Amino acid sequence: MDNIRELETKPVGALLLQYALPAVITQVVASIYNIVDRVFLGQYVGALAIAGLAITLPIMNIIHALGSLVGVGASSRMSIVLGRKDVRWAEKILGNSMLLTFFFGFLFVTGGYLFMDRILELFGASLDTIGYAREYMQIVLPGMFLTTMTFNLTGLIRASGYPTKSMWIMAGGAVLNIFLDAIFISVLGLGIAGAAWATTLSMASTAVVAVLHFVSPKSFIRFKRHAWAPKLYIFRNVLLIGMSPFLMNFAASFVVALLNRQLIRYGGDLAVGAYGIVNTYGSFLVMFILGLCQGMQPIAGYNYGAGHNHRLKDVFILTMKVSLVVGTLGALLAVVVPRIILRAFTDSTALLDIGVPAMRYLNVMMPLIAFTITNSQFFQSIDKPWIAITTSLSRQVLFLIPLMFIIPALMVNAGGDGLTGVWLTCTVCDVLGAILAALLLMSQRKVFHPGYVPPVRKPRKEAGPTGEE
Repeated sequence: MDNIRELETKPVGALLLQYALPAVITQVVASIYNIVDRVFLGQYVGALAIAGLAITLPIMNIIHALGSLVGVGASSRMSIVLGRKDVRWAEKILGNSMLLTFFFGFLFVTGGYLFMDRILELFGASLDTIGYAREYMQIVLPGMFLTTMTFNLTGLIRASGYPTKSMWIMAGGAVLNIFLDAIFISVLGLGIAGAAWATTLSMASTAVVAVLHFVSPKSFIRFKRHAWAPKLYIFRNVLLIGMSPFLMNFAASFVVALLNRQLIRYGGDLAVGAYGIVNTYGSFLVMFILGLCQGMQPIAGYNYGAGHNHRLKDVFILTMKVSLVVGTLGALLAVVVPRIILRAFTDSTALLDIGVPAMRYLNVMMPLIAFTITNSQFFQSIDKPWIAITTSLSRQVLFLIPLMFIIPALMVNAGGDGLTGVWLTCTVCDVLGAILAALLLMSQRKVFHPGYVPPVRKPRKEAGPTGEE
């Protein structure tokens, strides 16, 4: 329990470094799974293979969204109940989160196989790319259940006071993925199937190690018999908090499907491939920022539950400052040396020519993206799901969906380039999303006031000793 108690005693700066550094490494490592696949396919297979893999990205994001729905909700909830010193209820959250993971994993894997071609076509697959996308998904889809389990359990490992162990579990899987990619793609020549097998086997290994943590008697939060009894109100609380990242990822997948169609319309398959590479770079930066926010989450959630509002404010401000620095540096690299970044993925001149302006348009507002993400993650950590949902969905749903049809059409009517209009749409929506996030933050500033008392949910019959559900 000492590693949990330090959340309310140790200096905030040291705590954020202690929790954020492993979480950042974990997120960066998670992004390596996609980056490594693209690098190997670009170098050993070709541009159309990258485009085929890009088609699968929104599907993978939906699967990750299911992992976030359960994992983020469970870890945020666990931090809050541990702040109220309720270990038994934390165990119930662990067990019930696994039940939810099994349920959603079964539904998605089954549905994915039954409607695979229809789904791939919906997300923009063409006759030239659907073969690559189908070959990849047929192999990797069962392993995605293990991916959701891994994200759920590593989040709970971090929330229960083991941030470094959570990092090493994910890092080990990424190293294995790189090793297997090199063997399956460059040595054995298995192409996109090799990338799928490398990802599946590496994620299976991390899932096993994560499960073993909660079986070990050394962990003070463990799988207990009472924790496996399904509790509808635990499901409700976990899903409500996890709804923000789930909807964000799900909306991102839907938006990417629409965006792929617009890219094919104005730029063809190579535009989709270029977006896949540029989006990989942007996702890398976003993963870094999300890792920082995940380091903030147990600190913010615990101190929110314990009523230490001054520490809550301190960790939010510090996290925001670091996020803005990361976003600014990422934007500068994308604007100043885009071609160098793109060459790590491909030598295709046509792909590079399309990708350079895309790299600049999609990443120039990365500081504003960082601001929006940090706000959303903070409110998610302190059990304000509707604020988090509104913040996270504003850019993708409220602004991006209508504008991705309006701005390119206006560009074409004015004699300009429709593809540039697609890239510009993303830039405009980054600005609008940040403005809305700032307004929502101002509306909730009361949570930082010394006299603010967090609400406690109405106790139920089976609630823990603190009245927590």
